[in-house]
Amino acid sequence: MQTAQKATALVVEDDPEQRELVSALLEECDMAVIQCESAESAEAVLEKIGGDLSIIFTDISLAGEMSGTELAELAKSRFPGMTVIVTSGSDAPALPAGAMFMQKPWRALDILREAERALH
Repeated sequence: MQTAQKATALVVEDDPEQRELVSALLEECDMAVIQCESAESAEAVLEKIGGDLSIIFTDISLAGEMSGTELAELAKSRFPGMTVIVTSGSDAPALPAGAMFMQKPWRALDILREAERALH
């Protein structure tokens, strides 16, 4: 009997506490989670297994040169059907079509709801 592979989420956040919290929430939705603190490391994950990712949750401000907005554009251009959530404590930036903005402080329920949508 073959078991179904878990959906995989990529959490990109330079604040370790925020990254852990979002990861724990997504794991509650029975997702495997890959954590990155920079868009550059997230881009490497996209290159390697982008087609296997169900959701990317990224902050706008990250360690490194690339912003979360640029990462969202890259992800949506390569994988248009992927759920991409961009978060920030500031106002919503211009995002690629199909990407979603979630204002900080977000509620755990909002993340759980979007994860469930990404799974179905």
